[in-house]
Amino acid sequence: MNNKLETHILKLSCKDQLGIVAKISSTLAECNCNIVESKQFTDQKNGNFFIRQSFSLLKDNMLPNLKNNLEHLAKKLKADFFLSEIECPMNAVILVSRFDHCLNDILFRVRNNLLNLKIKAVISNHKIAERIANFSNIPFHYLPIEKSNKLAQEEKLKEILHTNNVELIILARYMQVLSEKLANEYSGKIINIHHSFLPSFKGAKPYHQAFVRGVKVIGATAHYVTKDLDEGPIIEQDTQEVNHEMMPNDLVLIGRDIEARVLYRAIKAHSERRVFLNDNRTIVFRGQRF
Repeated sequence: MNNKLETHILKLSCKDQLGIVAKISSTLAECNCNIVESKQFTDQKNGNFFIRQSFSLLKDNMLPNLKNNLEHLAKKLKADFFLSEIECPMNAVILVSRFDHCLNDILFRVRNNLLNLKIKAVISNHKIAERIANFSNIPFHYLPIEKSNKLAQEEKLKEILHTNNVELIILARYMQVLSEKLANEYSGKIINIHHSFLPSFKGAKPYHQAFVRGVKVIGATAHYVTKDLDEGPIIEQDTQEVNHEMMPNDLVLIGRDIEARVLYRAIKAHSERRVFLNDNRTIVFRGQRF
């Protein structure tokens, strides 16, 4: 018997219909599963239903039956479902340019078991991050980018992704635009951190732009990457009040702290399978231990 509080996660989404929760619960109970956490939501506008459940599988030999029964149920419901072990780390790579505050924060949290990720590589168009990657014993790939080699370098990036069976790409202040082809191939698997609330203050020196406008609140947005630049589904946002006494450099320092914590929360939610795509929006189920 497995005595762990939670052993597996189930995600399921489909059009709303009668009896979904009862059918899922019965399927789990038939295979000796005990539900620990359950979150569900129905979008009243488009009729989409979403559910995430974590549970303990009391008898490991029931796992094949559980998978088979869930597949049959998903077909009946015309649903998408995902089943995984809760302790299985997600393979990820981190892309970064000159600013390394988010990279440092992510690697710190991974080392301290605050993120269930296996970082397969750090990839950068600058060599600044190499020392940080080496400190964490993570392979570092230097892919400098110019107009003449952008497509060739992206092919090298794809090779790294495929070789390492990457499930999540983290853009930790990576200042290069990914191609539409790559964005589509990894749809829902690329998370970017953007300074400020989208679409405010795009481009160079966003905090200097905010200073000129005399803003009273600054923030950051973590979102999935799509072919439309900085317009993908938003996962997390946060803000902090600022005032007239603060200079641009003060806003930069505050902004970096916001960026790191917002990106962390987005990655954590994604890696714990708490995020569902719902058209151009997201459904994010916050757990008790979020």
